[in-house]
Amino acid sequence: MESAVRIDDAARREFVPHVRQQAHQRLEASALGFKANFWVPWALVFSEVLALQLSLLGGYAIRQALAGVWPIRLDVSLYRNLSLVFLTLPLGSYLYGLYPGYGLTGAERIRRCVLLTVGFFALLMVGDYLLFKGGLSRGALLIALMFALFLVPALKGWAIKTMIDGGWWGTPIVVIGAANTGVKIIEAFHRDRLLGFRPIAVLDDDSRKWSMYLRGVPVMGPIDRAGELVSRVSHAVVAMPGAGRDRLVKLTASLPFPHIIIVPDLFGIQSLWVEARDLSGMVGLELKKNLLQRRNRVIKRGMDYLLGIPFFLLSLPIIGVCALWIRCISPGSPFYFQEREGYEGKGVRVWKLRTMYRDADKVLEEKLGQDPLLREEWFRYFKLKNDPRILPWVGNFLRKASLDELPQLWNVIKGEMSLVGPRPFPYYHLEKFDQEFRSLRNNVLPGITGLWQVLARSNGDLQVQEDLDSYYIRNWSIWVDFNLLGRTIGIVLRRKGAY
Repeated sequence: MESAVRIDDAARREFVPHVRQQAHQRLEASALGFKANFWVPWALVFSEVLALQLSLLGGYAIRQALAGVWPIRLDVSLYRNLSLVFLTLPLGSYLYGLYPGYGLTGAERIRRCVLLTVGFFALLMVGDYLLFKGGLSRGALLIALMFALFLVPALKGWAIKTMIDGGWWGTPIVVIGAANTGVKIIEAFHRDRLLGFRPIAVLDDDSRKWSMYLRGVPVMGPIDRAGELVSRVSHAVVAMPGAGRDRLVKLTASLPFPHIIIVPDLFGIQSLWVEARDLSGMVGLELKKNLLQRRNRVIKRGMDYLLGIPFFLLSLPIIGVCALWIRCISPGSPFYFQEREGYEGKGVRVWKLRTMYRDADKVLEEKLGQDPLLREEWFRYFKLKNDPRILPWVGNFLRKASLDELPQLWNVIKGEMSLVGPRPFPYYHLEKFDQEFRSLRNNVLPGITGLWQVLARSNGDLQVQEDLDSYYIRNWSIWVDFNLLGRTIGIVLRRKGAY
């Protein structure tokens, strides 16, 4: 039962004064920091305008280069005017809730960005036909659109990542409820900083919790103190799913915040792409199991071929150089495969560049038998930060850069794996999970990258792996895959979290 404890005046008077003072000091510091970040939307505007101008320049330049085979006269003055028209797209982004877009997941942010960009270029082409009788080259516009579909989310994502790293991204949020759900909400916001929700205070009517900190966030006192925060905070999350309908109705009506998010007692089900339905005065939630729809499976497979084949061809020289390097360090085949569980529980031979000694299993068994701490680390993560099996120089480099995974692009082309999905764990790893989770994983193709690799990578234990893989499978969409592919590239370039 979540906290819904009634408190009296005596309990309020007993509220610890120094805790209140510390909480207000922390709140003031956080609020001042957020107020100074009024320029955050303008940073996004600049990145979007820059991406669009580069896209237009790229479309014009490539179309000019093709004039020899596809002759057409391009009026430069029209394209100069068009560059000014491109300055209006940020207005559409603002109206679509993308400036700054706090609370949007990466997948939803990409979806809105792509739909808005495609709609903008479609209007340009229609306007060109009606006003200029086709004076603009449709080829140049289509090429510019291709650039924009990549550059706009990429540059905006880079701007957001820079602001996250600098501590400038986010809006303060109050969590109502200091029980387990409140803790989970705070942990989720700390883990996924792209959402931009930064908890700075918790309110709860249980006076026993007023001297507590939940994951570094102070419990400031009872819920009726919300009025003291409304001048600094616009969002509140009600994390009291067990409080009862009447309590929640009264609570949401009394809270003064303009944005209120209610967390229902629906843990373990889909959370993305859920639509609210008005059922004659009752609220219903419609869930769409995307990965059970044949159309979506075909789209996902098409994306694997569209991206996987060129990626594989481009990776062949890199694989060749790395294979030679491995042979120089350790005799034997530079490639390694392991039988793992794939779609519908079928075995998949997953290929990798070999980063370990050929007798790696024997070395591991000896080390685990000699070192209890090493054994504990292994059975928690099934990885070792200082793994004695890794080849010197080449092994650590390939694993840090994730280049050892490149041969799995062949598994993607064969249809045994996908670019994005749950990692195909070894059988000894899977045995640590319950059958329900294993059955859920078997509904999708295993992937080269996934949500676990993006948010936790090698730092996630078994529970984190289960939580993130379950989230991905239940909430899949093509936008989720695009988001994870983009974020994977950034993580690999920074060589973050791998060992």
